[in-house]
Amino acid sequence: MSRSPQDAQERVKELREQIERHDYLYYVEDNPEISDSEYDQLTSELKSLEAAHPELITPESPTQRVSGSVQKGFESITHIEPMLSMDNVTNEDEALEFDNRIIRLLGTDEDIQYIAEPKFDGVSASLTYENGMLVTGATRGDGKKGENVTLNLRTIKAIPLRLKEQPPTPERLEIRGEVIIPKAEFKKLNEKLAEAGEPVFANPRNSASGALRQLDPAVTAKRPLDFYAWGVGAVHGGGFDKETDVIEALRKWGFKVEERIMICESIAQAVSYYRELESVRDELPYEVDGVVIKVNDRRSQTELGSTAKYPRWSVAYKFKPRQATTVIEKIDVQVGRMGLLTPIAHLRPVKIAGVTVSRANLHTDDVIKQKDLREGDVVVVERAGDVIPDVIKPITEKRTGQEIEFIMPELCPSCGAAVERDNAYYYCPNLSCPSQLKGRIKHLASRRAFDIEGLGERTVEQLLGAGLIMDFADLFYLKKDDLLGLERFAELSASNLIEGIEKSKTVPFDRLINALSIRNVGEGMSQVLAGRFPDIGSFMRATEEELMEIDTVGPKVAASIVKFFVRENNREKIKKLLASGVTIKYPEAAPAEGKLQRKTFVFTGTLESFTRGEAKRLVEELGGKVTSSVSKNTDYVVAGADPGSKLQKAEAFGVAALNEEEFKALVGK
Repeated sequence: MSRSPQDAQERVKELREQIERHDYLYYVEDNPEISDSEYDQLTSELKSLEAAHPELITPESPTQRVSGSVQKGFESITHIEPMLSMDNVTNEDEALEFDNRIIRLLGTDEDIQYIAEPKFDGVSASLTYENGMLVTGATRGDGKKGENVTLNLRTIKAIPLRLKEQPPTPERLEIRGEVIIPKAEFKKLNEKLAEAGEPVFANPRNSASGALRQLDPAVTAKRPLDFYAWGVGAVHGGGFDKETDVIEALRKWGFKVEERIMICESIAQAVSYYRELESVRDELPYEVDGVVIKVNDRRSQTELGSTAKYPRWSVAYKFKPRQATTVIEKIDVQVGRMGLLTPIAHLRPVKIAGVTVSRANLHTDDVIKQKDLREGDVVVVERAGDVIPDVIKPITEKRTGQEIEFIMPELCPSCGAAVERDNAYYYCPNLSCPSQLKGRIKHLASRRAFDIEGLGERTVEQLLGAGLIMDFADLFYLKKDDLLGLERFAELSASNLIEGIEKSKTVPFDRLINALSIRNVGEGMSQVLAGRFPDIGSFMRATEEELMEIDTVGPKVAASIVKFFVRENNREKIKKLLASGVTIKYPEAAPAEGKLQRKTFVFTGTLESFTRGEAKRLVEELGGKVTSSVSKNTDYVVAGADPGSKLQKAEAFGVAALNEEEFKALVGK
């Protein structure tokens, strides 16, 4: 029977509310009220009504969880507030030192109240809601930017597309949580794959990660993904006094939140919680690899701030890793793209925590000597979570006398050049070394450098093997005719690669720096450097002293950069690169009229006229910057009510201290 538009609209609203309620009861509360067939009838009726009245379809409808076409790739999303990782502790002494550091930084003699909760071994994700509606979802990525996996996250029914109204919803809100596959569902998934003759997954985390990064959301929807919310990022139009308030709000907004969360009145209680959880870790419905300990008071969290990588107010207390014994069958040396020689142990394959381990990084010759590792040794190998397997020690009682001591080669195993030693590390100095060249060109072509479409590892090997490229600059001189003689290259594929190279010739300055593969200079450092030098020439001419004036650049990084550009060969390659038509896109300079240009601020205590975030943005808009700790390079410490130890540090360093009124006068407010 057909319905009038008004009747259809009312019934669609009613069905959506019923389905959302049953989704919440089933996926979050684990307490369904109706059978699967009754649920399917509701969904089928809603689909039929929306098909008859397409004008009623909205993005938050339960039928639109799997929507959108297959994506060409993932764009990046900038987190409103950085999604930092956590520092680790591995024993009780380190946990106590974490607590002592918190007490010292806050300048208190009282016990700190903490929140302790399981540390999920899954994939962290950030969900952004605007006026209660899910608008974007992203992976953690590098902490500043993550992959846009919104369509895939929408398929997870434990994630509400629309927040419940209680408590009041902030205008804009980042929800942080973990995408996981429960152990029982993971077992069922592998059984289905095995029955179908398909490869099974090694562990739930890898399976969840692969599902979240599927280009087709319909594929993601077939995986038994779950989501637990554990925190918030940016909150615009609201706020919280304590972490326990956040947890309560998450539950009321409709998220699944772990029940095994404990308020700890001291670090001793948090350690007891850790021991209890570790004793039952195998009984939990999901994989965990430790306990997260957070300062409960969010004002104290703000006061403690963060380092470049970690919040100072939280720590991951990791469980003891799982171990197994196996045999080192061989030790050989791998040459990386920056020339680093790394000893690799080839192991007799052994399963550890569901993953088959056959290789382990031995790091340096010194480590091998300290541990007294030899080819043929029976060894203890451990693996914790997703950490690279580590060879802990040999079982010397099982030696037969046939074991072979490892000797670091004096010549590069890839090119035969004499190896150079830098402290504990060995390097091949030859930038034209085949192993380096292959790695450098692969890196140059990657998305975070020149982003050359169609230039994969196999093609790089072909170009090198045919002698068509002898350095990274040669890439930009390739012609279509050069490629036509190579295997797998016809007219179209050759044209596509040349077109991809041409498209890549305009490159942002930071990605050019990253593409050069300068030792100790990664993607994040490249961004810092690109923001401090006006052009490539000034960067190449920089001295160690000039480089070390940059806050995040230390002696090691500065020396690496200077050493790289001292080599005439490297400077010539860059000139050759630019002569090919490569154009560098430089960042826009900061406004010269900023009255706080190059001034560094630290805030302590509570401000009445601004939130901490508002004050920080105001300083940055005027050309200054805000850091979390006081040093001799700090220009001003702004002290609100109840200032902490930072004010004393400012006095010790002779740093100017401002009260709130003085700060307002300085910024013109």
